[in-house]
Amino acid sequence: MAFSCKALSFSHQIFSSSTRHPTVDMKPATASVVSHPVIPQTPSDSAALTVKKPLSTVKSPVKTVGKTEILKNIPGKFGKFGGKYVPETLITCLGKLEAEFNLVLHDSEFQEELATALRDYVGRETPLYFAHRLTNHYKNSHGEGPEIYLKREDLNHGGAHKINNALAQAMIAKRMGRKSIVAATGAGQHGVATAAACAKLNLECTIFMGGRDMEKQASNVLLMKLLGAQVEPVDGTFKDASSEAIRAWVGELETSYYLTGTAVGPHPCPSMVREFQSVIGKETRRQAMEKWGGKPDILVACIGSGSNALGLFHEFIKDEDVRMIGVEAAGFGLDSGKHAATLARGDVGVYHGAMSYLLQDEEGQILGPHSIGVGLEYPGVGPEVSFLKETGRAEFHSATDKEAVDAYRRLCQLEGIFPALEAAHALAFLEKLCPTLPHGTKVVVNISGRGDKDAAIVSQY
Repeated sequence: MAFSCKALSFSHQIFSSSTRHPTVDMKPATASVVSHPVIPQTPSDSAALTVKKPLSTVKSPVKTVGKTEILKNIPGKFGKFGGKYVPETLITCLGKLEAEFNLVLHDSEFQEELATALRDYVGRETPLYFAHRLTNHYKNSHGEGPEIYLKREDLNHGGAHKINNALAQAMIAKRMGRKSIVAATGAGQHGVATAAACAKLNLECTIFMGGRDMEKQASNVLLMKLLGAQVEPVDGTFKDASSEAIRAWVGELETSYYLTGTAVGPHPCPSMVREFQSVIGKETRRQAMEKWGGKPDILVACIGSGSNALGLFHEFIKDEDVRMIGVEAAGFGLDSGKHAATLARGDVGVYHGAMSYLLQDEEGQILGPHSIGVGLEYPGVGPEVSFLKETGRAEFHSATDKEAVDAYRRLCQLEGIFPALEAAHALAFLEKLCPTLPHGTKVVVNISGRGDKDAAIVSQY
Protein backbone atom coordinates (compact mmCIF):
# COMPACT_ATOMS: atom_id res chain seq x y z
CA MET A 1 0.00 0.00 0.00
CA ALA A 2 1.46 3.36 -1.04
CA PHE A 3 1.25 6.61 0.88
CA SER A 4 2.15 10.17 0.04
CA CYS A 5 5.24 10.56 2.23
CA LYS A 6 6.89 13.90 1.63
CA ALA A 7 9.55 14.81 4.16
CA LEU A 8 7.69 17.19 6.44
CA SER A 9 7.97 18.12 10.09
CA PHE A 10 5.39 16.68 12.50
CA SER A 11 3.91 20.14 12.97
CA HIS A 12 2.65 19.96 9.39
CA GLN A 13 0.73 16.72 9.79
CA ILE A 14 -1.66 15.46 12.43
CA PHE A 15 -2.13 11.69 12.34
CA SER A 16 -3.54 11.32 8.84
CA SER A 17 -2.82 10.22 5.28
CA SER A 18 -4.03 11.73 2.04
CA THR A 19 -4.34 8.64 -0.14
CA ARG A 20 -7.62 6.76 -0.60
CA HIS A 21 -7.31 2.96 -0.79
CA PRO A 22 -9.67 -0.02 -0.54
CA THR A 23 -7.66 -1.76 2.15
CA VAL A 24 -5.37 -0.91 5.01
CA ASP A 25 -2.25 -3.06 5.34
CA MET A 26 0.52 -1.50 7.41
CA LYS A 27 3.25 -2.96 9.54
CA PRO A 28 2.91 -2.34 13.27
CA ALA A 29 5.39 -0.10 15.05
CA THR A 30 8.38 -1.86 16.51
CA ALA A 31 9.28 -1.77 20.18
CA SER A 32 5.90 -0.35 21.11
CA VAL A 33 3.68 -1.12 24.03
CA VAL A 34 0.74 -1.98 21.80
CA SER A 35 1.27 -3.25 18.26
CA HIS A 36 -1.03 -0.96 16.30
CA PRO A 37 -0.14 0.37 12.83
CA VAL A 38 1.70 3.64 12.32
CA ILE A 39 0.96 5.98 9.45
CA PRO A 40 3.88 7.84 7.87
CA GLN A 41 4.10 11.61 7.80
CA THR A 42 1.72 13.19 5.34
CA PRO A 43 1.25 16.47 3.54
CA SER A 44 -1.89 18.03 5.01
CA ASP A 45 -3.78 18.47 8.27
CA SER A 46 -6.99 18.19 6.28
CA ALA A 47 -6.13 14.91 4.62
CA ALA A 48 -7.39 11.51 5.68
CA LEU A 49 -6.64 7.91 4.83
CA THR A 50 -9.87 6.59 3.38
CA VAL A 51 -11.17 3.10 2.84
CA LYS A 52 -12.78 3.69 -0.53
CA LYS A 53 -15.95 1.66 -0.44
CA PRO A 54 -19.54 2.83 -0.68
CA LEU A 55 -21.11 3.00 2.76
CA SER A 56 -23.60 0.35 1.73
CA THR A 57 -20.77 -2.14 1.14
CA VAL A 58 -18.68 -1.41 4.22
CA LYS A 59 -19.95 -4.18 6.47
CA SER A 60 -18.85 -6.18 9.44
CA PRO A 61 -19.57 -9.90 9.74
CA VAL A 62 -21.17 -9.15 13.10
CA LYS A 63 -24.80 -8.01 12.81
CA THR A 64 -25.52 -7.46 16.46
CA VAL A 65 -23.09 -7.17 19.30
CA GLY A 66 -23.11 -7.46 23.04
CA LYS A 67 -21.03 -5.55 25.56
CA THR A 68 -18.77 -8.50 26.19
CA GLU A 69 -18.01 -8.85 22.48
CA ILE A 70 -16.89 -5.23 22.34
CA LEU A 71 -14.69 -5.59 25.38
CA LYS A 72 -13.01 -8.69 23.91
CA ASN A 73 -11.57 -6.64 21.05
CA ILE A 74 -7.88 -5.77 21.00
CA PRO A 75 -7.40 -2.81 23.37
CA GLY A 76 -8.14 0.36 21.45
CA LYS A 77 -9.76 -1.47 18.54
CA PHE A 78 -13.49 -1.75 17.87
CA GLY A 79 -13.67 -4.10 14.94
CA LYS A 80 -11.60 -2.35 12.28
CA PHE A 81 -12.03 1.05 13.98
CA GLY A 82 -9.72 2.80 16.42
CA GLY A 83 -6.03 2.01 16.78
CA LYS A 84 -2.88 4.12 17.13
CA TYR A 85 -2.22 5.70 13.77
CA VAL A 86 0.53 8.01 14.99
CA PRO A 87 4.24 8.71 14.45
CA GLU A 88 6.51 6.36 16.36
CA THR A 89 7.62 9.25 18.57
CA LEU A 90 4.21 9.11 20.26
CA ILE A 91 3.93 5.34 20.75
CA THR A 92 5.90 5.29 24.00
CA CYS A 93 4.02 8.29 25.40
CA LEU A 94 0.64 6.76 24.58
CA GLY A 95 1.81 3.45 26.03
CA LYS A 96 2.63 5.14 29.34
CA LEU A 97 -0.77 6.83 29.33
CA GLU A 98 -2.51 3.52 28.65
CA ALA A 99 -0.61 1.84 31.48
CA GLU A 100 -1.56 4.62 33.91
CA PHE A 101 -5.18 4.48 32.77
CA ASN A 102 -5.31 0.74 33.38
CA LEU A 103 -3.80 1.25 36.83
CA VAL A 104 -6.30 3.87 37.98
CA LEU A 105 -9.21 1.70 36.88
CA HIS A 106 -8.23 -0.74 39.63
CA ASP A 107 -6.77 1.71 42.15
CA SER A 108 -9.26 1.97 45.02
CA GLU A 109 -7.66 5.16 46.34
CA PHE A 110 -7.96 6.91 42.97
CA GLN A 111 -11.51 5.68 42.48
CA GLU A 112 -12.53 6.87 45.94
CA GLU A 113 -10.97 10.28 45.34
CA LEU A 114 -12.74 10.57 41.98
CA ALA A 115 -16.10 9.48 43.39
CA THR A 116 -15.80 12.07 46.16
CA ALA A 117 -14.93 14.81 43.67
CA LEU A 118 -17.80 13.86 41.38
CA ARG A 119 -20.19 14.02 44.33
CA ASP A 120 -18.94 17.08 46.20
CA TYR A 121 -17.38 19.16 43.42
CA VAL A 122 -19.28 18.22 40.27
CA GLY A 123 -22.62 17.66 42.02
CA ARG A 124 -23.36 14.09 40.93
CA GLU A 125 -25.56 12.25 40.68
CA THR A 126 -27.60 14.26 38.18
CA PRO A 127 -31.39 13.83 38.20
CA LEU A 128 -33.38 11.65 35.83
CA TYR A 129 -36.20 14.13 35.41
CA PHE A 130 -39.71 13.23 34.23
CA ALA A 131 -40.63 15.89 31.66
CA HIS A 132 -44.38 15.98 32.34
CA ARG A 133 -45.41 18.75 29.95
CA LEU A 134 -43.09 17.52 27.19
CA THR A 135 -44.63 14.07 27.64
CA ASN A 136 -48.12 15.56 27.29
CA HIS A 137 -47.01 17.43 24.18
CA TYR A 138 -46.40 14.09 22.43
CA LYS A 139 -49.63 12.39 23.44
CA ASN A 140 -52.03 11.53 20.62
CA SER A 141 -55.73 12.28 20.41
CA HIS A 142 -56.42 9.30 22.67
CA GLY A 143 -54.15 10.65 25.39
CA GLU A 144 -51.49 8.01 24.71
CA GLY A 145 -47.81 8.37 24.10
CA PRO A 146 -44.34 7.68 25.47
CA GLU A 147 -42.97 8.96 28.76
CA ILE A 148 -40.04 11.35 28.33
CA TYR A 149 -37.26 11.52 30.91
CA LEU A 150 -34.29 13.88 30.78
CA LYS A 151 -30.87 12.92 32.13
CA ARG A 152 -29.84 16.32 33.50
CA GLU A 153 -26.11 16.55 32.73
CA ASP A 154 -26.70 20.28 32.31
CA LEU A 155 -26.83 20.53 36.11
CA ASN A 156 -23.20 19.48 36.55
CA HIS A 157 -20.66 22.04 37.73
CA GLY A 158 -19.65 23.93 34.61
CA GLY A 159 -22.97 23.21 32.92
CA ALA A 160 -22.19 20.05 30.93
CA HIS A 161 -21.20 16.40 30.99
CA LYS A 162 -17.62 17.35 30.06
CA ILE A 163 -16.50 17.77 33.68
CA ASN A 164 -16.91 14.01 34.33
CA ASN A 165 -13.99 13.22 32.06
CA ALA A 166 -11.98 16.43 32.47
CA LEU A 167 -11.68 16.03 36.23
CA ALA A 168 -10.67 12.36 36.02
CA GLN A 169 -8.05 12.98 33.35
CA ALA A 170 -6.63 15.99 35.19
CA MET A 171 -6.20 13.74 38.22
CA ILE A 172 -4.32 11.24 36.02
CA ALA A 173 -2.12 14.02 34.66
CA LYS A 174 -1.17 15.13 38.15
CA ARG A 175 -0.54 11.54 39.18
CA MET A 176 1.86 11.22 36.21
CA GLY A 177 3.75 14.30 37.31
CA ARG A 178 2.58 16.56 34.49
CA LYS A 179 2.59 20.27 35.25
CA SER A 180 0.52 21.67 32.41
CA ILE A 181 -2.59 20.71 30.47
CA VAL A 182 -3.39 21.44 26.83
CA ALA A 183 -6.86 20.93 25.37
CA ALA A 184 -9.06 21.94 22.48
CA THR A 185 -12.68 23.00 22.67
CA GLY A 186 -15.48 23.78 20.25
CA ALA A 187 -18.52 25.07 22.12
CA GLY A 188 -16.33 25.85 25.12
CA GLN A 189 -17.92 23.32 27.46
CA HIS A 190 -14.87 21.07 27.52
CA GLY A 191 -12.69 24.15 27.83
CA VAL A 192 -14.59 25.37 30.89
CA ALA A 193 -14.54 21.88 32.43
CA THR A 194 -10.80 21.51 31.85
CA ALA A 195 -10.03 24.98 33.17
CA ALA A 196 -12.07 24.27 36.29
CA ALA A 197 -10.34 20.93 36.89
CA CYS A 198 -6.93 22.55 36.43
CA ALA A 199 -7.78 25.33 38.86
CA LYS A 200 -8.88 22.76 41.44
CA LEU A 201 -5.71 20.68 41.01
CA ASN A 202 -3.23 23.56 40.57
CA LEU A 203 -2.27 22.73 36.99
CA GLU A 204 -1.39 25.18 34.23
CA CYS A 205 -4.02 25.19 31.50
CA THR A 206 -3.95 26.20 27.83
CA ILE A 207 -7.09 25.89 25.74
CA PHE A 208 -7.07 26.09 21.94
CA MET A 209 -10.29 27.30 20.32
CA GLY A 210 -11.34 28.29 16.82
CA GLY A 211 -11.66 32.02 16.30
CA ARG A 212 -15.22 31.79 14.97
CA ASP A 213 -16.18 29.56 17.89
CA MET A 214 -14.77 32.11 20.33
CA GLU A 215 -17.08 34.74 18.87
CA LYS A 216 -20.12 32.46 19.10
CA GLN A 217 -19.33 31.21 22.60
CA ALA A 218 -17.92 34.37 24.16
CA SER A 219 -19.40 33.64 27.58
CA ASN A 220 -17.49 30.36 27.84
CA VAL A 221 -14.27 32.07 26.72
CA LEU A 222 -14.70 34.54 29.56
CA LEU A 223 -15.28 31.71 32.05
CA MET A 224 -12.14 29.88 30.92
CA LYS A 225 -10.06 33.01 31.43
CA LEU A 226 -11.61 33.66 34.84
CA LEU A 227 -10.69 30.10 35.80
CA GLY A 228 -7.07 30.87 35.01
CA ALA A 229 -6.73 29.24 31.59
CA GLN A 230 -4.82 30.73 28.71
CA VAL A 231 -7.11 30.69 25.67
CA GLU A 232 -5.32 30.49 22.33
CA PRO A 233 -7.34 31.47 19.23
CA VAL A 234 -6.91 29.28 16.15
CA ASP A 235 -7.82 30.11 12.57
CA GLY A 236 -10.71 27.75 11.87
CA THR A 237 -13.01 25.62 14.01
CA PHE A 238 -12.74 22.77 16.48
CA LYS A 239 -10.89 20.39 14.14
CA ASP A 240 -8.20 23.03 13.64
CA ALA A 241 -8.02 23.76 17.36
CA SER A 242 -7.54 20.03 17.99
CA SER A 243 -4.61 19.94 15.58
CA GLU A 244 -2.96 22.91 17.30
CA ALA A 245 -3.48 21.40 20.75
CA ILE A 246 -1.84 18.17 19.61
CA ARG A 247 1.12 20.11 18.21
CA ALA A 248 1.55 21.96 21.49
CA TRP A 249 1.46 18.67 23.41
CA VAL A 250 3.98 16.98 21.12
CA GLY A 251 6.40 19.83 21.74
CA GLU A 252 6.33 19.19 25.51
CA LEU A 253 5.66 15.48 25.92
CA GLU A 254 7.55 15.12 29.20
CA THR A 255 5.81 17.96 31.05
CA SER A 256 2.43 18.46 29.40
CA TYR A 257 -0.73 16.38 29.09
CA TYR A 258 -3.22 16.46 26.21
CA LEU A 259 -6.65 16.30 27.83
CA THR A 260 -9.15 15.25 25.18
CA GLY A 261 -12.85 15.68 25.79
CA THR A 262 -13.96 13.89 22.65
CA ALA A 263 -14.17 10.15 22.09
CA VAL A 264 -11.73 10.36 19.16
CA GLY A 265 -7.97 10.14 18.69
CA PRO A 266 -5.44 7.34 19.18
CA HIS A 267 -5.88 4.72 21.87
CA PRO A 268 -6.29 5.06 24.83
CA CYS A 269 -7.94 8.48 24.40
CA PRO A 270 -11.40 7.33 23.17
CA SER A 271 -11.59 4.55 25.77
CA MET A 272 -10.64 6.94 28.57
CA VAL A 273 -13.32 9.45 27.61
CA ARG A 274 -15.97 6.75 27.32
CA GLU A 275 -14.96 5.17 30.64
CA PHE A 276 -15.14 8.43 32.58
CA GLN A 277 -18.43 9.41 30.94
CA SER A 278 -20.01 5.99 31.56
CA VAL A 279 -21.14 7.25 34.96
CA ILE A 280 -24.10 8.78 33.06
CA GLY A 281 -25.46 5.41 31.97
CA LYS A 282 -24.70 3.72 35.28
CA GLU A 283 -26.72 6.34 37.13
CA THR A 284 -29.51 6.10 34.55
CA ARG A 285 -29.85 2.35 35.05
CA ARG A 286 -30.08 2.72 38.81
CA GLN A 287 -32.48 5.68 38.65
CA ALA A 288 -34.75 3.94 36.15
CA MET A 289 -35.00 0.94 38.45
CA GLU A 290 -35.92 3.24 41.32
CA LYS A 291 -38.51 5.19 39.31
CA TRP A 292 -40.33 2.48 37.39
CA GLY A 293 -38.66 -0.78 38.31
CA GLY A 294 -37.04 -1.49 34.95
CA LYS A 295 -34.75 -0.27 32.23
CA PRO A 296 -35.31 2.53 29.73
CA ASP A 297 -36.82 1.35 26.48
CA ILE A 298 -35.05 3.96 24.37
CA LEU A 299 -31.95 6.12 24.89
CA VAL A 300 -31.48 9.26 22.79
CA ALA A 301 -28.38 11.45 22.61
CA CYS A 302 -26.81 13.90 20.20
CA ILE A 303 -23.73 12.80 18.28
CA GLY A 304 -20.67 14.96 17.75
CA SER A 305 -17.68 12.76 18.43
CA GLY A 306 -19.80 10.61 20.74
CA SER A 307 -18.69 11.42 24.30
CA ASN A 308 -22.13 12.11 25.78
CA ALA A 309 -23.82 9.41 23.71
CA LEU A 310 -21.32 6.74 24.76
CA GLY A 311 -21.61 7.96 28.33
CA LEU A 312 -25.31 7.09 28.22
CA PHE A 313 -25.18 4.09 25.86
CA HIS A 314 -22.22 2.07 27.11
CA GLU A 315 -23.90 0.74 30.23
CA PHE A 316 -26.73 -0.70 28.10
CA ILE A 317 -24.84 -2.16 25.15
CA LYS A 318 -25.43 -5.75 26.29
CA ASP A 319 -29.15 -5.02 26.90
CA GLU A 320 -30.34 -5.67 23.37
CA ASP A 321 -33.91 -4.82 24.33
CA VAL A 322 -32.79 -1.21 24.94
CA ARG A 323 -32.91 0.82 21.74
CA MET A 324 -30.07 3.34 21.35
CA ILE A 325 -30.48 6.36 19.06
CA GLY A 326 -27.82 8.90 18.17
CA VAL A 327 -28.79 12.17 16.48
CA GLU A 328 -26.29 13.96 14.26
CA ALA A 329 -26.31 17.55 13.05
CA ALA A 330 -27.93 17.86 9.60
CA GLY A 331 -27.18 21.59 9.49
CA PHE A 332 -28.90 23.11 6.44
CA GLY A 333 -29.85 19.61 5.27
CA LEU A 334 -28.02 16.42 4.37
CA ASP A 335 -27.92 17.38 0.70
CA SER A 336 -26.76 20.95 1.34
CA GLY A 337 -23.10 20.13 1.90
CA LYS A 338 -23.34 22.13 5.13
CA HIS A 339 -23.84 19.60 7.90
CA ALA A 340 -21.92 17.48 10.43
CA ALA A 341 -23.68 14.17 9.73
CA THR A 342 -20.59 11.98 9.53
CA LEU A 343 -22.40 8.67 9.94
CA ALA A 344 -25.00 9.55 7.32
CA ARG A 345 -22.64 10.98 4.71
CA GLY A 346 -19.12 9.92 5.68
CA ASP A 347 -16.58 7.30 4.62
CA VAL A 348 -14.16 5.22 6.64
CA GLY A 349 -10.73 6.77 7.06
CA VAL A 350 -8.03 7.83 9.49
CA TYR A 351 -7.82 11.27 11.11
CA HIS A 352 -6.31 12.51 14.37
CA GLY A 353 -4.80 9.11 15.05
CA ALA A 354 -7.67 6.63 14.68
CA MET A 355 -9.81 4.92 12.06
CA SER A 356 -13.46 5.94 12.04
CA TYR A 357 -16.13 7.48 9.83
CA LEU A 358 -15.11 10.88 8.43
CA LEU A 359 -16.49 13.67 6.28
CA GLN A 360 -14.14 13.90 3.30
CA ASP A 361 -14.03 14.43 -0.44
CA GLU A 362 -12.88 12.07 -3.19
CA GLU A 363 -9.27 13.18 -2.67
CA GLY A 364 -9.37 12.29 1.02
CA GLN A 365 -9.45 15.94 2.08
CA ILE A 366 -11.42 16.62 5.24
CA LEU A 367 -14.61 18.59 4.62
CA GLY A 368 -15.56 21.43 6.91
CA PRO A 369 -18.56 20.43 9.03
CA HIS A 370 -21.41 22.78 9.94
CA SER A 371 -23.88 22.86 12.79
CA ILE A 372 -25.62 25.57 14.73
CA GLY A 373 -24.52 23.53 17.74
CA VAL A 374 -20.82 24.40 17.69
CA GLY A 375 -19.91 21.36 19.78
CA LEU A 376 -21.11 19.08 16.97
CA GLU A 377 -18.84 20.66 14.34
CA TYR A 378 -16.26 17.91 14.01
CA PRO A 379 -15.66 16.01 10.74
CA GLY A 380 -15.56 12.58 12.36
CA VAL A 381 -16.93 10.36 15.10
CA GLY A 382 -15.18 8.12 17.57
CA PRO A 383 -14.20 4.52 16.77
CA GLU A 384 -16.67 3.00 19.20
CA VAL A 385 -19.55 4.99 17.73
CA SER A 386 -18.40 3.90 14.26
CA PHE A 387 -18.46 0.29 15.48
CA LEU A 388 -21.97 0.66 16.90
CA LYS A 389 -23.13 1.87 13.50
CA GLU A 390 -21.28 -0.86 11.62
CA THR A 391 -22.70 -3.65 13.77
CA GLY A 392 -26.20 -2.22 13.88
CA ARG A 393 -26.30 -2.11 17.69
CA ALA A 394 -27.24 1.58 17.63
CA GLU A 395 -29.18 3.56 15.06
CA PHE A 396 -28.37 7.05 13.89
CA HIS A 397 -30.53 9.87 12.58
CA SER A 398 -30.11 13.62 12.13
CA ALA A 399 -31.76 16.95 12.90
CA THR A 400 -31.35 20.26 11.07
CA ASP A 401 -30.38 23.59 12.58
CA LYS A 402 -34.00 24.74 12.44
CA GLU A 403 -35.26 21.57 14.10
CA ALA A 404 -32.70 21.99 16.89
CA VAL A 405 -33.66 25.63 17.46
CA ASP A 406 -37.34 24.68 17.57
CA ALA A 407 -36.56 21.95 20.12
CA TYR A 408 -34.53 24.39 22.24
CA ARG A 409 -37.48 26.78 22.36
CA ARG A 410 -39.94 23.97 22.99
CA LEU A 411 -38.10 22.71 26.08
CA CYS A 412 -37.74 26.26 27.40
CA GLN A 413 -41.44 26.90 27.08
CA LEU A 414 -42.74 23.52 28.23
CA GLU A 415 -40.30 22.63 31.00
CA GLY A 416 -38.45 25.82 31.88
CA ILE A 417 -35.16 24.14 30.91
CA PHE A 418 -32.75 25.62 28.35
CA PRO A 419 -30.70 22.84 26.74
CA ALA A 420 -27.46 23.30 24.87
CA LEU A 421 -28.06 23.47 21.13
CA GLU A 422 -26.06 20.27 20.86
CA ALA A 423 -28.51 18.42 23.11
CA ALA A 424 -31.41 20.12 21.32
CA HIS A 425 -30.64 17.94 18.30
CA ALA A 426 -31.54 14.88 20.37
CA LEU A 427 -34.72 16.58 21.58
CA ALA A 428 -35.61 17.50 18.00
CA PHE A 429 -35.73 13.87 16.96
CA LEU A 430 -38.58 13.27 19.42
CA GLU A 431 -40.87 14.92 16.87
CA LYS A 432 -40.33 11.99 14.50
CA LEU A 433 -39.80 9.29 17.12
CA CYS A 434 -42.66 9.74 19.54
CA PRO A 435 -45.59 9.24 17.12
CA THR A 436 -44.20 5.78 16.31
CA LEU A 437 -43.98 4.55 19.91
CA PRO A 438 -46.43 2.47 21.97
CA HIS A 439 -48.11 4.07 24.95
CA GLY A 440 -45.94 4.17 28.06
CA THR A 441 -42.59 3.65 26.30
CA LYS A 442 -39.82 4.97 28.57
CA VAL A 443 -37.56 7.34 26.62
CA VAL A 444 -34.44 8.87 28.18
CA VAL A 445 -32.86 11.88 26.45
CA ASN A 446 -29.40 12.98 27.52
CA ILE A 447 -29.31 16.75 28.11
CA SER A 448 -25.57 16.96 27.70
CA GLY A 449 -25.28 20.64 28.60
CA ARG A 450 -27.09 23.82 29.50
CA GLY A 451 -27.98 26.33 26.83
CA ASP A 452 -27.48 29.78 28.29
CA LYS A 453 -24.39 29.94 26.07
CA ASP A 454 -26.69 29.58 23.05
CA ALA A 455 -29.47 31.98 24.04
CA ALA A 456 -28.27 34.79 21.77
CA ILE A 457 -27.89 32.42 18.80
CA VAL A 458 -31.43 31.10 19.27
CA SER A 459 -32.96 34.54 19.75
CA GLN A 460 -31.32 35.79 16.54
CA TYR A 461 -32.17 32.72 14.47
